[in-house]
Amino acid sequence: MYIPNENRYGSMTYRRCGNSGVMLPALSLGLWHNFGNITPYATQQALLRTAFDCGITHFDLANNYGPPYGEAERNFGRLMDEDWRPHRDELFISTKAGYDMWPGPYGDHGSRKYLISSLDQSLKRMRLDYVDLFYHHRPDPETPIEETMGALDQIVRSGKALYVGISNYGPAQAEAAIKELKRLGTPCLIHQPRYSMLDRHIENGLTDVLRKEKVGCIVFQPLAGGMLTGKYLNGIPADSRMAKDNRFLKPDSLTEDTVRKVTALKEIADARGEKLHQLALQWVLRDEVVTSALIGASRPEQITDNAEILSMPPLSEEEIQKIDSILK
Repeated sequence: MYIPNENRYGSMTYRRCGNSGVMLPALSLGLWHNFGNITPYATQQALLRTAFDCGITHFDLANNYGPPYGEAERNFGRLMDEDWRPHRDELFISTKAGYDMWPGPYGDHGSRKYLISSLDQSLKRMRLDYVDLFYHHRPDPETPIEETMGALDQIVRSGKALYVGISNYGPAQAEAAIKELKRLGTPCLIHQPRYSMLDRHIENGLTDVLRKEKVGCIVFQPLAGGMLTGKYLNGIPADSRMAKDNRFLKPDSLTEDTVRKVTALKEIADARGEKLHQLALQWVLRDEVVTSALIGASRPEQITDNAEILSMPPLSEEEIQKIDSILK
């Protein structure tokens, strides 16, 4: 029987999510890569237990996380019954829909039919009555924003989700969605974009929108798929994700310019007595507009290692400027 660390809340920092009552941990656990059939069940259980023991209360899923599609939610459902039901009210659980999930015209994109059907299926797989947060996973330019946001509004009013959010929306798309949800009376809680030292696209207008509209921000891939861990500085290790499963991290992304930047960033981390990935997490959290950073892990010790940033000194203005000069 799992007995959580009784001091778990003392070691984590919690940040207010936009203009809401929700406090999210500075680090959240994403169940994207390592909760499908490629990871032993006992490892998945150890990852979630370790995260919670570190004060990570937010577990983030999507309908098509696996492989195969739906497997991460199915495994989480088993774990929910084994470990988490007594602690359900301490957890903040999210899932998403917006990418392809099942064959035919109703298993993809942003229609009311797809979003509501997908969430119903997700709740069955996860063995939950509701999720805390449901996202539209990507913008759908072919479906009116009124329909997609209307579906999210209906989902909250039905009690199947407490809050809703959006993911991968550009600045103009995000602003339109946020305003439509506000008009409907179901505020947008949070936006989930990709963000890291090597991918700063959200600084080109999106963070301005989120700041102005007082919407939270949770960033995924803060370590650029592993490139900001330093593991690729001497080539592609045989046991790395780029070598074994490069669906989302292609070898051609490891350019000379990227290696140059990562090498220089590692020198800053070394000077601080930190690891490169710890510096990368501190950097994405330097701006208060970012509520939380989503981390992934294949081993429990990676989670505790990431959580060490919470006791490290913040980046100085001089260090931030030096990082900016490297990244230009």
